[in-house]
Amino acid sequence: MDYDQLKLSKQICFPVYAASRLITKEYQPHLDRFGITYPQYLVLLILWETNPIAVNDIAKKMILNTNTVTPLLKRMETQGWIRREKNSSDERKVWIHLTQQGIDLKPEIAKIPELLLNGLEGSSIKLEALFQLRDQLHAMIEALAHK
Repeated sequence: MDYDQLKLSKQICFPVYAASRLITKEYQPHLDRFGITYPQYLVLLILWETNPIAVNDIAKKMILNTNTVTPLLKRMETQGWIRREKNSSDERKVWIHLTQQGIDLKPEIAKIPELLLNGLEGSSIKLEALFQLRDQLHAMIEALAHK
């Protein structure tokens, strides 16, 4: 047997993994200006969309376990970007609220995606192709998450 299917160049997972790591690496210098990690950036994106939101819902959106998200949220609370609040009717449920400091980050951080896209100018990558890839990856995530 030749095992051609085991060549790295034949894998779907490797280019997705490599692209994810390289994209995160591109974001980091921009986020470092604010003292934000990439996972914290994702939490902020979620909160700017839905504020407040339950910890469980953040974990679902990030496709992570709550025990992975909780320490991240505790650090963000220490940094002053969010506030955690136990649900008065269900102590197991914790709500996450943006603080004013977290809200104030939005205008500056909103510039980052455009800066990254501008960095691709002159490459062979077209914006329309990136948007199609994004949509295809969302469809893949949806299919894999509901198996």
